Amino acid sequence: MPSRVHEFNWPDRAVVGTVGLPGERTFYLQVRSGAQVVSVALEKQQSALLAEKIDEILDQLLTVEGNPFSVPTSTPPELVDNDQLDAVQEEFRTGTMSLGWDPTTAQVIIEAYPLTDLDADDSDDLFHEDSADETEKLLLRMPVGTARAFAKRTREVVAAGRPMCPLCGHPIDPDGHICTPPED
Repeated sequence: MPSRVHEFNWPDRAVVGTVGLPGERTFYLQVRSGAQVVSVALEKQQSALLAEKIDEILDQLLTVEGNPFSVPTSTPPELVDNDQLDAVQEEFRTGTMSLGWDPTTAQVIIEAYPLTDLDADDSDDLFHEDSADETEKLLLRMPVGTARAFAKRTREVVAAGRPMCPLCGHPIDPDGHICTPPED
């Protein structure tokens, strides 16, 4: 059972943002409620997958007859958040994550757990179901509109990195790029 839980129900702000220049960015999931701010580091791939899976959940809920959870098809304009991250004090680097849906409160639930040695060995599976032995976690519950805005912003942040080389598909560094086109 986690000994320290950073729990946010209906937060004032929940975003993914970065610190650093493209190619050297550190991604953070940052949540704020009142004066409480928690920032956990993520990998770029985790951020992209998180946004994709949130949109999948919301799109699936849209297919429920009558849309009883009032899931928006796009980001509500009043929930767009393009501001910089608040001051970042990293609580932990995220290893495993879980994503869920609570129909009783109509909220998307994100749980993030610290990186462990086991996670480093199993980096292909970024979402796990059993992380009960962890010592700390972030628990975030956000309503559907906030979740839609969160996913949109996260996709934009991920895409704002270095441009991709049209020949080899690798990122182009600001100080140059040695391209090795794929073999046919």
